[in-house]
Amino acid sequence: MHQVWKLARHNKILQQSLRPGSVLGQVSLVDSDSEEDDALHYYAKHTAQIEIVRHDRSMEQIVFPVPNICEYLTEESKVRVFTTTERDDQGSKVNDFFQQFDNLYNEMTWQKKIRKNKVLFWFSRQISLWGSISFYLACLLNIAVAVFYPFGDDGDEGTLSSFWNILLWVALGVFTALLPVLPKPCGILFFLVSLILRAIYTMGLGPALLLLGTINLFNKIVFLVSFVGNQGTFTRGYKAVVMDMLFIYHLSYAMICVLGLFVHEFFYSFLLFDLVIREETLLNVIKSVTRNGRSIILTAVLAIFLVYFFSIIGFLFLKDDFRMEVDRLPATGKRDLLSNSEVADTCIKDGCPVSTAKSAAGDDDGIERVCDTLLMCIITVLNQGLRNGGGVGDILRRPSKDEPLFAARVVYDLLFFFIVIIIVLNLIFGVIIDTFADLRSEKQRKEEILKTSCFICGLERDKFDNKTVSFEEHIKSEHSMWHYLYFLVLVRVKDPTEYTGPESYVAQMIAEKNLEWFPRMRAMSLVSSEGDGEQNEMRSLQDKLDGTVTLVTQLSGQLAELKEQMTEQRKNKQRMGFLGPQPNHHIPAH
Repeated sequence: MHQVWKLARHNKILQQSLRPGSVLGQVSLVDSDSEEDDALHYYAKHTAQIEIVRHDRSMEQIVFPVPNICEYLTEESKVRVFTTTERDDQGSKVNDFFQQFDNLYNEMTWQKKIRKNKVLFWFSRQISLWGSISFYLACLLNIAVAVFYPFGDDGDEGTLSSFWNILLWVALGVFTALLPVLPKPCGILFFLVSLILRAIYTMGLGPALLLLGTINLFNKIVFLVSFVGNQGTFTRGYKAVVMDMLFIYHLSYAMICVLGLFVHEFFYSFLLFDLVIREETLLNVIKSVTRNGRSIILTAVLAIFLVYFFSIIGFLFLKDDFRMEVDRLPATGKRDLLSNSEVADTCIKDGCPVSTAKSAAGDDDGIERVCDTLLMCIITVLNQGLRNGGGVGDILRRPSKDEPLFAARVVYDLLFFFIVIIIVLNLIFGVIIDTFADLRSEKQRKEEILKTSCFICGLERDKFDNKTVSFEEHIKSEHSMWHYLYFLVLVRVKDPTEYTGPESYVAQMIAEKNLEWFPRMRAMSLVSSEGDGEQNEMRSLQDKLDGTVTLVTQLSGQLAELKEQMTEQRKNKQRMGFLGPQPNHHIPAH
């Protein structure tokens, strides 16, 4: 059967007949008995095919049995590898896929082990369910805290009219019954909302939150067990556990649940950051700040230097203009940072302007000097200058045009506005916005590549238009990335003494970490679909080129021989010229 399947590639009728359930197969090759059709199904399920490139750049198709361990590869891992593998370049994505082989093989081995533990396996299979429950519980807990905190101040917990009391019981019963029927996210959400409302008005808000916090903690522990069960985290060694950031994140999530349950309810607010991990768009928002973090930080440092420079100028020349209206709290017996006694001491040591002596009277009007020290100047310019749309000039005293420093104030305010507010701050915003736009473009380009190009060879969908093999058939059967993974598993688990020729070749290439056996921008189906005429034309042109090269070589040889003969004749003529004409000796006749 294995040889017949190989021959089917060269015969369309035979290829059609080997498809399970086909009429041709039932008539020409097999009987209509369902057992033989099941055999075709079994063979198609447990075999796979790939195409490899030999050293001479020729391509070869391989049909091989899929190892049994490959059935333990989870769908979550397939989706993760398919969506996260680097795709910037044809060579980089194949190399990245090859680098993940060891982790995928270890995961398959671990999944095979946990199948023996039915309880652990069941919990591991429901990991997405536990994650959704944790997120919904975190949202509902924070809603309850935000609406009702502080607890027990109204004294109306547990009091509800009979109509709403019965309605809540009915809603809880209905959503509990519909939980297996409704889609998982909606069903779980409706059930949790009705359960929380019923618990609040039955036990009171405090006990209800305590119960829900306990349920959330228990659910997160179940999620951690499922996560470890799926990944086999502790089987990879201590270093792998510490470097697994996803495991550290979920462990921290469980610790926050403990803090919210035993320390304070406000710790539950940190659980809402789980939305960032669940949504790729929000991750891009965070990456828009962190990807070019160095540029943003350096620009921010430049802004601080400019603020320091403007603070020095303000302290030296415009100290009296730094007056700000403040709203003082009722007297508490404490002294302000810049109390009258401190100002007086400063005046005694350094001397102070005339306006300083009147500061006590100004304090009564709610006006406070905020630039009597350089530190306060820096804090004021940094705090008020960057937060006001017009810069630091918005909070300074409005001078009269008759004052001697009026022109200096205008220049000072405009320079701060143009340099700090318009240029520097917009540089920071521009870096963030451009990074987010780049991330969005990368996401769209990645989604387009996922839909329109083959992962293995990199050929695009339009290359298969009007061909005998469609793009979907190509990526599913000819160049399926999972078939290549299965072949790598086969090479690892099979006894080297039983290798076939192609398997020995690939095993050697893997040992050398040489990935040239992966086809790149080539597919055997495209070569065969181009028709014999085009292939014959190429062969004819190649033969003509070879014949031309041979003829040129022969003519070159003949030309060299002719040149040697001409050279020899020329030498003979020159030799005869040097000797001169020979005399004729005539014998006289008697």
